[in-house]
Amino acid sequence: MSGGLRPRGEVVLLLAVLLVLAWGDFGGATAQTLPLNLPDGQWHPLARCWDKHLQIGLDRLVRSREEWHSLIYQKKMAVGLVDLGNPAQPRFGQVNGDTMMYAASLPKLAVLLAAFQALEGGTLRPTPDLQRDLIEMIRRSDNSAANRVINRVGLAAVEAAVRDPRYRFYEPRHGGLWVGSRYGAEPEPNPEPLKNLLHAATAAQVCNFYYLLACGRLINPERSRQILKILAFPDLHDKFVAALGQSVPGHSLYRKSGHWKIWFSDSVLVWAGPKRRYILVALVEDPQGEKILGDLLPAVEALLQRLPPPRSGPGRTPAPG
Repeated sequence: MSGGLRPRGEVVLLLAVLLVLAWGDFGGATAQTLPLNLPDGQWHPLARCWDKHLQIGLDRLVRSREEWHSLIYQKKMAVGLVDLGNPAQPRFGQVNGDTMMYAASLPKLAVLLAAFQALEGGTLRPTPDLQRDLIEMIRRSDNSAANRVINRVGLAAVEAAVRDPRYRFYEPRHGGLWVGSRYGAEPEPNPEPLKNLLHAATAAQVCNFYYLLACGRLINPERSRQILKILAFPDLHDKFVAALGQSVPGHSLYRKSGHWKIWFSDSVLVWAGPKRRYILVALVEDPQGEKILGDLLPAVEALLQRLPPPRSGPGRTPAPG
C-alpha cells in the first residue's frame, strides 16, 4: 500500500517501536563507556574505597579558604569526592560527608530511583508523559513534574527505595537521601528522623548513588544506563555546570542540583576522559553558596591532577568514622 493512511495495526506497531526506542535512549547519545562492567571480584563498595592521599588533599583544599573553613567547622558545608580515573581503583574522600543537610531539589534523585524501581517491578508503565516528567524533574528541576512522579509511585515507595538494603541511601545512624513530602504544600509530611528535614541529603550517600550508577549497580546495568541518560545534558547552567563551561560535553556530564533560599547543593558525575573522571558532591548553607560551589569545582579538578597514582591493587580501606 503506497500513499494515504497506514493501516491501524501498522500505526500502532510503529508507535510501540518508537516508545521502546525512546525509553532506551533518553536525550540522545551519551558516554559509551558508562555504565561500567566490572566483575564482582574487581568491584568494591564505596565505603571501602577511602583513600588517604585524596582525603588529605581534600581536607587541605576545603580549609585553604577562610570562608570554606568556617562553614566546614560549623557543619554548614559538606563535600564528597570520588576519583574514577582508574575505575578498578576508585578513590573516595569526604568532609562532613555524613552531615545531614537540607538539599532542596537534589533529593529528587530518590524519586528518580523509585520510579525506575517501579518500572522494573512492573507497577509503573513507561509512557511518553512519564518520560517527559522524569526529564523535566531532573534536567530542569521542575517541581510540578517531580510531584507528578511522586503521585505515580507514592512517597512510601520513595522512602522504601532509599532504605533498600541493596543501597542504604538512608541509614538511621548517618542519614542520607530523603524526600518526605511533595515539592510545595504537603498535607501529611514525613520528615526524616535525624534532623526533621523534608528534602535532605548527605554528601557521602549522593556520592554512593552516582558510584553505584556509574558501575551499573543501580537496579541493574540496563536501568542504570537509562537513569544515566536522564541525568545527562543538564539544562540549568549554574554552580558546577557553570564552572565547567563548555569544557565537558553534555553527554559526558550527569548532574542534579538544588537551591532554596540560602541552601545550595550540586552533584555531578564527569566522564570526560581518563584524566577527568570523577564524582563531586557539595552542599552549602550560606547566601554565597552559588559562588562557593562554582569556585569549588575547578579547585577539586586541580587537586585530582596533583594526586599521586593509586596504590597497586584495588582500594579496600574503609572510610573512617
